[in-house]
Amino acid sequence: MSLRQEESEFNFENSPDGRRLVPLLEVRHIKVHFPVKHGLLSRAKDVVRAVEDVSFAIASGETVGLVGESGCGKTTLGRAILRLTDPTAGEVIFEGEDIARLNGAELRARRGKLQMIFQDPYGSLNPRMTVEDIIGEALDIHRLATNAGARRERVQALLADVGLDPSHARRYPHEFSGGQRQRIGIARALAVQPKLIVCDEPVSALDVSVQAQIINLLQDLQRAHGIAYLFVAHDLAVVEHISRRILVMYLGRIVESGDAKAVCRAPKHPYTQALLSAVPQVDPDSKRQRIVLSGDVPSPIHPPGGCPFHPRCPVAEARCKTEVPAWRELSPGWHAACHLAT
Repeated sequence: MSLRQEESEFNFENSPDGRRLVPLLEVRHIKVHFPVKHGLLSRAKDVVRAVEDVSFAIASGETVGLVGESGCGKTTLGRAILRLTDPTAGEVIFEGEDIARLNGAELRARRGKLQMIFQDPYGSLNPRMTVEDIIGEALDIHRLATNAGARRERVQALLADVGLDPSHARRYPHEFSGGQRQRIGIARALAVQPKLIVCDEPVSALDVSVQAQIINLLQDLQRAHGIAYLFVAHDLAVVEHISRRILVMYLGRIVESGDAKAVCRAPKHPYTQALLSAVPQVDPDSKRQRIVLSGDVPSPIHPPGGCPFHPRCPVAEARCKTEVPAWRELSPGWHAACHLAT
């Protein structure tokens, strides 16, 4: 048995209004490995298994949350989908075409439909460029503005869409707050009219009050433009709020997936239970017990045998140390890789 996710993962349930959801993106058995060299001239002797056999799908206009601890491979997976990092194996099927096999002009022609919002609103914007040039650069690369006037009008319209004053287009990034900079990053991603945006922890560096504003903005833009999101985060509360489905990642693998509200209400995998127990509770009478995991996340160079989570799992049995758990459907649309999950 293995953690391999089968094609049944791509069989979407109907949406709440009864419409059949059609995959926009299908990630099939993606692996991302990085060679590790010992010494300047030596050959690679070890491999970092950052992403190991991950499969999932996203429908048009859907938000799928991807959660896990720092270092579990979330960002690497997002970058591999966009081909900012080349996958070692697997397929990335976008609108029926495997973009993992494209290069050069063919890849550039499709990049406009796939964009990314980065985690750091301070480091992701060029401090030497005005906001107009930062956003307009995407229009120039994809030839979406016929002249300078059309370019300026489009930039101003995008700033208005994300809640910024269009008259501030000539300002530089240092003249804006963190939340405003993230809005600029969102406007840049929107400039090329993408169908899918990978949101790489877009609110983790922001104040709590600003986080809510950015989340609401992303939802408004999704309703207006039908954009699909892969929302990467480590905060299950934020992901539950914005996502339709949740993928829980540990040590480069998806260990649980299902409806966002159902998974957060009654998680099946011990790792998901531990993540959820760390979410602060508003209710002082809440009886949720904090699950403290022992030790650190194992090295992706030398992952443990059996279940990857067993060295830290509070309920691990003897077989968890030797048998890799199968990827099982616990109920319609709800999967987990755990011997004990029911």
